[in-house]
Amino acid sequence: MAVDKLILGLTGMPGSGKSLVVAVAKQQDYDVVVMGDIIREETKKRKLQLTPENFGKVMLALRREQGPEVIAKRCLPKITNAKSRKVIVDGIRSLDEIDEFKRSLKNFTHIAVHASPETRFQRLYNRARADDPKDWEDFNERDMRELSVGLGNAIAMAEEMIVNEGPINVVKIDIRQTLEKVEQQWMT
Repeated sequence: MAVDKLILGLTGMPGSGKSLVVAVAKQQDYDVVVMGDIIREETKKRKLQLTPENFGKVMLALRREQGPEVIAKRCLPKITNAKSRKVIVDGIRSLDEIDEFKRSLKNFTHIAVHASPETRFQRLYNRARADDPKDWEDFNERDMRELSVGLGNAIAMAEEMIVNEGPINVVKIDIRQTLEKVEQQWMT
């Protein structure tokens, strides 16, 4: 599947700031494909309550049943059907997913966003989405589950890294510069 689009794969621990990167990318005319939406859809399809525990179970079950790259494969039609020539794929969790995207997509670049555990916990706790942790124990359990599928390896292998610890206006500048750098490489 040779799609003539710039595809940015975005990875980071929960609460690291992927949503901020996505918001800035949208301002730069990127369409967005959220890998976590695949898990949410599957959780609903299996008639399970939308809880962190069920999201985790479904994420692991899908990978066990259909292979470690299943979420990436399910994202490919969404990427192909995106209207923009620039797409950001939010939520890569493993090298298998990265490999699937690189195999299937012509112009794929992998970027990561990083923030400390304390910063990430506070963000998730304040966000209070259905799959967000209610306490430090839930947070740590989720981190360990995410790392168990290879998220740490995916972060380590990113071609670009954005650190999201400073003032938001400074981080947004860093994000824009990273996006521009990747776009320049794509255009040449």
